[in-house]
Amino acid sequence: MSLRVLVEPQQGATYEQVRALARHAESLGFDGLFTSDHYLRIGSGDPGAGPLDAWLLLAGLAREVPRLRLGSMMSPVSLRHPAVLSLMAAQVDAMSGGRLEVGVGAGWYAREHRALGVPLDSPRRRFDRLAEALEIITKVWRQPPGSGFSFAGEHYTLADWPALPKPVQRPGPPLLLGGVGRRRTPALAARYADEFNVPFASVADVISAFERVRGECRARPRFGADLVFSVALVLCPGEGAALAARVAASGEHVDEINRFGAAGPVEVVAEAMNRYRAVGAQRLYAQICDVTDLAQLDELVEAHRLALREMPTVPRG
Repeated sequence: MSLRVLVEPQQGATYEQVRALARHAESLGFDGLFTSDHYLRIGSGDPGAGPLDAWLLLAGLAREVPRLRLGSMMSPVSLRHPAVLSLMAAQVDAMSGGRLEVGVGAGWYAREHRALGVPLDSPRRRFDRLAEALEIITKVWRQPPGSGFSFAGEHYTLADWPALPKPVQRPGPPLLLGGVGRRRTPALAARYADEFNVPFASVADVISAFERVRGECRARPRFGADLVFSVALVLCPGEGAALAARVAASGEHVDEINRFGAAGPVEVVAEAMNRYRAVGAQRLYAQICDVTDLAQLDELVEAHRLALREMPTVPRG
């Protein structure tokens, strides 16, 4: 079970703060740093420095942080045109020397869409759009150089799009899809994803979501090799004032955090990591809401090392 960082810069962050966090994560041996892709703070509170654009952030980190895997989790196609997203991803992949991964989603944040004046369609239409977007992204990356790409769908039309530049990783950067949807999400993940992520869910919900995707993988052809299964968790290691500050930064109550993560000493966090490892999570994304709290990374690494020393047991019931 590898360990990655998930930052939430829409909660208020500067590029310099995230860069310092990324460099510290790299020095500690984290496997990667991923960013959410929002323009509006989630929940109430001080907006701080304001949001960062996810793809400008990734481009900067690609040049200034030399070893971490980098990616989005998740870029909403309700706000990101797939042809433009495929171009940006190819460019950042080249800037990073082939270290990019691309998380793509349907979009969900109604207040953000209202603020931008962008309609948020029904779930069915959003997933129809996501399906078209994934087809476009994967085909654009695979299109032979020198030939244009055209597409005619309900939501997108492309006419002789140049499909350039090409990403360094071939046929393209790994694609991440995620969620707990029961029908469309598993089908799209089985067809297109290199990694399937369940965000902020209980162990029981993760078991169900993983099994739905595995069932779809058995039932239909796939573009790529076997899926990687991962989870994103709220993990607040620490005690006393440090723990209270991390819980407050998360915006969640302790009882809710313990439903889809852990808050407490590193031993408690390690036990939570192993609960998800036991049900098939191969990769863990630890959400960081306060990007200035570099000490949180040190304690997460300590918890991860403790977890890896123990053999996880599958939860019963």
